[in-house]
Amino acid sequence: MDSDTLQVFQSELTCSICMNCFLDPVTIDCGHSFCRPCLSLCWEEGQTPRSCPECRGISECLDFKTNIVLKRLSSLARQARATHDHSSEEQICVTHQEAKGLFCEADQTLLCGSCSEHPEHAAHSHSPIHRAAEESRKFVALRKEMIKLEYQRMHPMLQGEEQLHLEALEQEAKEICHQLKESVFRMTQQRESLREKYRELTEMCHKPDTELLQALGNVLEMTDLVEMQKPRSVNPELTCWPVSGILDMLNNFRVDNVLSQKMTFHNVSLSEDNTSLMFGDDDHGVSRQPWGGESFVAWGAVAFTSGRHYWEADVTHSSSWILGVCKNIFTSDTNISIDSEEAFLLFSMNVNNHYSLFTNAQPLVQYVKRPLGRIGVFLDYDNGAVSFYDVFRSSLIYSFLPSPFSSPLKPFLCLRSP
Repeated sequence: MDSDTLQVFQSELTCSICMNCFLDPVTIDCGHSFCRPCLSLCWEEGQTPRSCPECRGISECLDFKTNIVLKRLSSLARQARATHDHSSEEQICVTHQEAKGLFCEADQTLLCGSCSEHPEHAAHSHSPIHRAAEESRKFVALRKEMIKLEYQRMHPMLQGEEQLHLEALEQEAKEICHQLKESVFRMTQQRESLREKYRELTEMCHKPDTELLQALGNVLEMTDLVEMQKPRSVNPELTCWPVSGILDMLNNFRVDNVLSQKMTFHNVSLSEDNTSLMFGDDDHGVSRQPWGGESFVAWGAVAFTSGRHYWEADVTHSSSWILGVCKNIFTSDTNISIDSEEAFLLFSMNVNNHYSLFTNAQPLVQYVKRPLGRIGVFLDYDNGAVSFYDVFRSSLIYSFLPSPFSSPLKPFLCLRSP
């Protein structure tokens, strides 16, 4: 078969979804044919109505039989293509100048006839390339079917778990909304009460001296009562929902020893808006607030400029810490400063036994349970995303909204001594 005829033959046996020769082809109601795996992926679970990917015609039948004729023709097309490819230079054995027509199962390599008889391969099992390829396709198809069955088994479970989480979040949102409405009601009452007491005190200032002195006790009692009735702000603690399989996914991008540069400082201070940090004595005239205590600081010697990266930091023995990634870390022998521009940080602060968790840019309080143990940091540089995870609870703490990065980013960690 010449090259042009082979090309036309193959084009007629090409799946319009994957643009390759059919694998386990099925023909749907409208007459178009596709690989069964491609059609399964195209028709997502529960999608209705199910339309043809090519002509958009609606398909009523969902249980299709393999088109045996197309399957055989596709196999012949692959064999013809393989025969044609074998004539190319890369498929010619350099040693014997013969076409590589055999596949060595033990070494997973292509061999020519002379190489297969060499002592190195003589004891191994060999088969023609097209036959070995068809067997491999059957194996791959079997693995796909196993994965599909596992997906079908897991999908309802995940849907059920997702539904439970959504229902619980809806209930939690209602409760928090109720708390906020009650708080607004109490604050409105307090405002009216303060306005009334302000009016009474103003009138009292105009009373004669003797009356003013006699009513002084009532004034003190009134102001004390105002302090006692001051409404408290609502600080809801949001539930940390575990995300099934999230740590397994993140560990695919695990990198170790990212914090290779380390120092200890006695003076640590934050800018008033908590967006920039200074470690050491040089404050550059910027108004800052002291953090207090000795602090261990570590950062990456090498910055990330692409890809996905995940690492963890142990914060078990520190109630106050800062971690994340940042653009610039300015260092000297005695000082370190971090520019707030392109810094994505998570702060944990413990002041007078009051714990708070917040992020920078713009400072945003996170109303979640205090993370214990290890914190995971996931940097997706190509998509401009930084996320923080509570490893113990397998839950997301916070994810910055995606935005393109314009500079290399370095990992960063600061732990304050207990």
